[in-house]
Amino acid sequence: MSSTPASHILDRVLVLEMVRVTEAAAIHAARLVGRGDEKAADAAAVEAMRAALNELYMDGTVVIGEGERDEAPMLYIGEKVGAAQGKGPKIDIALDPLEGTTITAKAGPNALAVLAIAEEGCLLNAPDVYMDKLAVGPGYPEGVIDLARSPAANVEAVAKAKGVRPDEIIVCVLDRPRHADLIAELRKIGCGIQLIPDGDVAGVIATTNEDTGIDIYMGSGGAPEGVLAAAALRCVGGQFKGRLLFRNEDEKARARKWGISDLNRIYDLQDLAKGDCIFAATGVTDGSLLAGVKHRKDGVMTTESVVMRASSRTVRWVKGEHRRER
Repeated sequence: MSSTPASHILDRVLVLEMVRVTEAAAIHAARLVGRGDEKAADAAAVEAMRAALNELYMDGTVVIGEGERDEAPMLYIGEKVGAAQGKGPKIDIALDPLEGTTITAKAGPNALAVLAIAEEGCLLNAPDVYMDKLAVGPGYPEGVIDLARSPAANVEAVAKAKGVRPDEIIVCVLDRPRHADLIAELRKIGCGIQLIPDGDVAGVIATTNEDTGIDIYMGSGGAPEGVLAAAALRCVGGQFKGRLLFRNEDEKARARKWGISDLNRIYDLQDLAKGDCIFAATGVTDGSLLAGVKHRKDGVMTTESVVMRASSRTVRWVKGEHRRER
């Protein structure tokens, strides 16, 4: 059982309501799979998720969203959502209506609609910068991974804890030019590398599922996605280390704007997502975690989702059938 106490505030926002929100975003984004238009797919998911959130009885605030208000017309950081402003339970929301816009445009694997919620003040207000990430699934001794160690040393530590050789470990890495040195170091010790084109939330979560064969997630990606991934790991177990990466003074100023003073801090799971939290995801395209939206001949759309809760360590797999109104 989890040592995280259940939140009575989150009890008022039903777990399955979160699934309905991610389902709505996934269904609308799926209509644009393979159409080559990333912006249109993302906009469709954003509008659907926003409409679904605004039907819920809550006083919600987006703390991880599509960007800052001047950059994003909908679901921006600080936007208020929910049908009970000023009177409903106060909920912080981290979301990515379409995690994998390029994947969706190209009909690739592992595109997701993703959402995490927690009580007010329990999710890090992460700026839209890069984050160096290191993650493993449950079952390892605490401290088995450490961003202060080299990638090779982390692989060796996980291999030792798992009782295998380093060359039997599989590391998931985003396929980006910036990871050339990381990939070269991993190749030297002979471990396997699964390169993914996009979707690092799914990559981190894959470490929790033995069927994926992925042992470790390494590399840099968006900091907001790091908070979402941490929320998922809080629900099912695992370890996560993150450190914000800044390319210029503007990005450092953005971090300070959101209350981050220690720019070199290494964040743990509890730093990114503390207390009770709920994580939900619905597949847009087929992937290692979830099946994508399917359109049947009879006009019914099918979805596959997962919803998790930290306090109960409950993981529910939800298959839905959606019929259009006649």
